[in-house]
Amino acid sequence: MISELCIYDVARDKADVVLRHHGHIEAPNWHVSGDLIVNGGGLIYRVSQHDWALRQIDTGFATQCNNDHGPSPDGTRLAICDKTKTTQSCIYTLPIEGGTPTRLSAHVPSWWHAWSPDGARIAYVGAQRGEGDTVVRLYTSAADGGDERLVIDGFDHVDGPDYSADGTWIWFNGEKDGSVDLWRVGVDGADLERMSDGETVDWFPHPSPCGRHVVYLAYAAGTQGHPGGVDVTLRLMPARGGAARDLCEIWGGQGTINVPSWEANGARFAFMRYVRTGQGDQA
Repeated sequence: MISELCIYDVARDKADVVLRHHGHIEAPNWHVSGDLIVNGGGLIYRVSQHDWALRQIDTGFATQCNNDHGPSPDGTRLAICDKTKTTQSCIYTLPIEGGTPTRLSAHVPSWWHAWSPDGARIAYVGAQRGEGDTVVRLYTSAADGGDERLVIDGFDHVDGPDYSADGTWIWFNGEKDGSVDLWRVGVDGADLERMSDGETVDWFPHPSPCGRHVVYLAYAAGTQGHPGGVDVTLRLMPARGGAARDLCEIWGGQGTINVPSWEANGARFAFMRYVRTGQGDQA
């Protein structure tokens, strides 16, 4: 597989490939320095904006990291999810330069998805909070661990939570009655609102830091879960809601835009697309 790290410029309405990697890397974040962060093969890498080269971040014992990771708003810490010690996804933080991870999530599995804009809390999804409980729900906690709060219930499955630019809303994709749509809810769990209701299966909404846009991933109707290696569409909608427009169709899905990847000023976002090697067919 060839992985292409791309940057989409909203004003130019154009995507540029900044790195072609012979292998599988996923889920870009945008650090405040301008560098990008990705994962691959259970490890985390920093991609310098100066030469677009992959450089491994030391994550200590955590060598089974998944694609749920991201830097704190001030750029000093990195949230990761790893199962090396817990066998299921567990949330940790470590210094952005690398080091020994500190465990945050009391329960597993838990999958990190976003920092609040002030860096005080994190949003994530988790299951198994009670005996036999396997429903994945939306939670927040203090950014240094503890104070876990269930934000919203009543969905068959929840994923991809991310904060609005002003920190008052949490966007997420929720499955209810066989439909997967985008929703937003106040950080206190009030004012739940459906933000998409079309035929597509919508995942991973990410509000822009400028407060104007939400980018998300649209799968074909009937798609189960969020698989990789399928044809998907990146879409952009106004942050207040309303009609979305297609940005580009790509071959990807899982790993394309799982976590927040907007540039700090909201002008651009990063995403992954993949090339079908051996077939001469690129998305």
